[in-house]
Amino acid sequence: MSISRRDVLQLAGVSGLLSAVGTQAWAQAAQLESLKIVTGFTPGGTSDAICRRVAEKIAPSAYTKTAFVENKSGAGGQIAVQYVRSAPADGATVLQTPMSMLGIYPHIYKKLPYDPVGDLAPVSLGAVFDFGFAVGPMVPATVKTIPDFLAWCKANPLQANFGSPAAGSTPHFIGALLGKHANVDLKHVAFRGTQPAILDMIGGQIAAVSGPIGEFTQHVAAGKCRLLASSGAKRSQFAPNTPTLVEQGLKGFVYDEWFGFYVPAKTPTDVINRLNAAMRVALAAPETVNGMAMMGLVAQSSSPAELAARLKADTELWGPLVKTIGFTADA
Repeated sequence: MSISRRDVLQLAGVSGLLSAVGTQAWAQAAQLESLKIVTGFTPGGTSDAICRRVAEKIAPSAYTKTAFVENKSGAGGQIAVQYVRSAPADGATVLQTPMSMLGIYPHIYKKLPYDPVGDLAPVSLGAVFDFGFAVGPMVPATVKTIPDFLAWCKANPLQANFGSPAAGSTPHFIGALLGKHANVDLKHVAFRGTQPAILDMIGGQIAAVSGPIGEFTQHVAAGKCRLLASSGAKRSQFAPNTPTLVEQGLKGFVYDEWFGFYVPAKTPTDVINRLNAAMRVALAAPETVNGMAMMGLVAQSSSPAELAARLKADTELWGPLVKTIGFTADA
């Protein structure tokens, strides 16, 4: 069968048209109908609030037409991680999680039901924050610093305790390390969230609470508790009059945490990069920045590689610290 020059030109035209149609179809397919942002915590909490602010700003965009938040709470955030690692690797399901579930849990659970590195792919940092350590009415007004508090605990061993949002959380370990540092038997009381712990503290049920600094600000402003210290390398912008732990003589006591966004491990690189670009825009929006600031959080994005490096550094940091504390979550 012979093909004339005219046939060749016609075929070339059809091929070009099909190519253009294919490119247009791919571009349309690249924009998701809906993006699901999964958090391992209940509605109303800090993690949930971050997710909802990002969802509001990431859609509509070139990445997705709509976005919504799904709460998969339970097992200290583990259920959400397991849910996302098993989701289709198409970029339509993204996990938002604090560092603890990925960087600390491997050190406190002998059999963690997921691999933080092998099962998930990093997309972007979401927010960073410092912790605060506060005391309530059980502690005398003469206690104004962390050394004062530790001295008071030594003199009052039956009242030497502190609460945190969860056993095995960073705030729990900060309090435990303070006790180790001063050779004080500082008993830990685990709560399901920071606010329940604070309510017990201001009600005189426990002496102190270690938790995200933004959780304390309204109670401090109302005169219901006293913030003794912040955990960052420098004073928190949300509590500029509160000295850091390092300023109070605790060398090396610099601890912060972050929230990050992840997708299933086999998600294509080009999808991750497009999601990262959309996340950066959403996190830079003034409404997102200001909304997070109201919760004591600093909105901050990153590249996938930067988030991977940050998780690696924190995982290595907490390994020996967990051994020092001697805590295990396994019964």
